[in-house]
Amino acid sequence: MSGKKILLIEDEQDIVELVTYNLHREGFEVVSSRSGEDGLKKAQTMKPDLVLLDIMLPGVNGLDICRTLKGENTTDQIPIIMLTARNEDIDVVTGLEVGADDYVTKPFSPRILIARIRAMLRRSENGNKKETPLITFGDMAIDRGRHTVTIKNKPIQLTLTEFQLLLVLIKRRGWVFDRSQLIDELRDGHHVITDRAIDVQVANLRKKLGEYGRYIETVRGIGYRMQETP
Repeated sequence: MSGKKILLIEDEQDIVELVTYNLHREGFEVVSSRSGEDGLKKAQTMKPDLVLLDIMLPGVNGLDICRTLKGENTTDQIPIIMLTARNEDIDVVTGLEVGADDYVTKPFSPRILIARIRAMLRRSENGNKKETPLITFGDMAIDRGRHTVTIKNKPIQLTLTEFQLLLVLIKRRGWVFDRSQLIDELRDGHHVITDRAIDVQVANLRKKLGEYGRYIETVRGIGYRMQETP
């Protein structure tokens, strides 16, 4: 993964220096920004392989930046890891609701951050491989190679995490996944989010899929499954 370009949007200089130094050691290219407006502009123009995004920023905050990037066709597939000094569920859930793919709470270990970055980049790359050319479910078509989802030929905009979640469920239709299994599938074995955060991702996915969202069933006391037939 050497040479991958990481955009770091963070206003604390000591964190910028710490993260930049450690990522450079691992062979990553790092571009940093100290303000929300500048960071958003750089993300839109340079199209990095991954964004490390602080929530609390001068000017435009991290949540608004994440919401904007995930809402634009040219940047919606860029993985975003939120950096936050907060450790409350509500802040984590809010970040995931606006499209963040992962989060790291300050203070953090550089080794853990790098492991999260590598896991996210692997997921992003795997999502672009043509291992399954096309998966259809009624009028819904999932193209793993192109990383697209359409329903009745209408494109559905999903975040990287929502796309991977849909793939996990639809490839094993009828199979019940508990939340721990979904965390494993989505995070390469790294337990980095809470059960509640998985519930948020499922809720987001259902909403975006519209009428097809009802085929993702909640199995009380266990987890979730995709119905076998539409």
